Amino acid sequence: MSTLMRAPRHCGSWFWDLDEAMMPGLNSAISVAMRMVDILKKFDLFSPATLEYNWYVLDFGPTGIGSRLILAEPLDASSLSERVSKSRPAAFPNAEVGILHLTGSGTWSDAEGTLRREARLVDISVNPDPTGLVAELSVHHDIWSWFDFSGRPHPGVYNRNAPRLANALREITSALGVEPDPGEPTYFGHAVGFGISTPDADDDGLGPDLTDHL
Repeated sequence: MSTLMRAPRHCGSWFWDLDEAMMPGLNSAISVAMRMVDILKKFDLFSPATLEYNWYVLDFGPTGIGSRLILAEPLDASSLSERVSKSRPAAFPNAEVGILHLTGSGTWSDAEGTLRREARLVDISVNPDPTGLVAELSVHHDIWSWFDFSGRPHPGVYNRNAPRLANALREITSALGVEPDPGEPTYFGHAVGFGISTPDADDDGLGPDLTDHL
């Protein structure tokens, strides 16, 4: 059972615009996704479980059909690309793949150093749009922030988790060769550099209580 509250919108997200760095298309998108997964694995932040995507037809629009692959075997970009292509709906032989969404679980540490596994600790998506690839990483939990969702500082949790995320983001940026852009701010926070924004504390040293939106 989860011990963390998950925000309905991200606390921080990062976008890498790869239109000038890599060729567009499915093969490139999967290669980028696997590169991100491999780096996140090093920090125990992501173990892939599923790959989800919808199908669309150029000059027609969405087909209304989605696919979901279980990633139960070691991932290889070329074999995964083939599996995705073979899942194309028979009724739409010209259908193209939309945004790729990777889900899985990761490990976080509580204030005492106990490691815990959490589903969807980090979310990854890559858009294989023919106009240019865009990769995204987003987080929805308070362990990356100085304050928890109720506004209490939790430096023990923050110091055991936020640096791991920051280091993983730096390695992804180095591997992709493109600096990320921060995602739009939400009620729960926004990205600043390779971390999450810290709101001003009140006179009692507390941050905003965000639990009314959870």
